[in-house]
Amino acid sequence: MIFLEDSLIIVTFATYAFAWMRFPGRQLLFVVVVGLLVVPLQMSLIPLLRMYNDVGKFFDIAGKSYPGIWLAHTGFGLPLAIYLLRNYMSTLPREIIESARIDGATHFQIFTKLVVPLSVPVLASFTIFQFLWVWNDLLVALVFLGKHDDQIVLTSKMRELLGSRGDNWEILTSSAFISILVPLAVFFALQRYFVRGLVAGSVKGA
Repeated sequence: MIFLEDSLIIVTFATYAFAWMRFPGRQLLFVVVVGLLVVPLQMSLIPLLRMYNDVGKFFDIAGKSYPGIWLAHTGFGLPLAIYLLRNYMSTLPREIIESARIDGATHFQIFTKLVVPLSVPVLASFTIFQFLWVWNDLLVALVFLGKHDDQIVLTSKMRELLGSRGDNWEILTSSAFISILVPLAVFFALQRYFVRGLVAGSVKGA
C-alpha cells in the first residue's frame, strides 16, 4: 500500500499549501494541476514509460518494476485528489487557523494538529477512490510491470484465466466475485466518512 501512503502524504501537503499558504503563482499552479484532469490516461502512458526507462539507466528504480507503477498511480491520482481536498480545506473555519497562528503555531503544527484531523472525511473518500482505481487497474499494470510471476497483478492473472481462445468464463466470473471482497471491506470500513467527504469536496471553496 506504499502508493496509497505516498498519494495521501503528497496530496495533503499540496492541498494545505494551495488552501492556506500564500506564494507567487499559487492560483495559476492550481489551475495547471486541475487542468491535468483533462489529459487522457492512455496518451501519457508511453511518454511516462520512456522517461522511467531513461531514469532507470542511472537509478534502478523505474521501468518494469514496482517503483515505476507506484509513481505512475500516484501521479495519475493527484489532480482529482488535489481538487477535492483543496476545496474542502478552503471551507475550514478561518478563525481556527488564525487563532493558531496568533498562538505561535507553525504551518506544520497547524497542518498536523488542525487541518488533518478536520479533513478525515475527505481523506477517507480519496482513499476509497484511489484504492478502487488501483485495485481494478489493468492497463497501467501491463505497461509498467513485467509478466514474471513475482510482478503480475490480480487483474492480469484473471485475464490469463480466459485461456488462449477466450474460454473458461465461469472461472473468470468466480475469480472476479472473490476479488471484490477486499474493496468491499475497504468501503465498509470507511463508508461512514464517504458521503460527507465526497459532498464536502465537491463544493467550491473560497
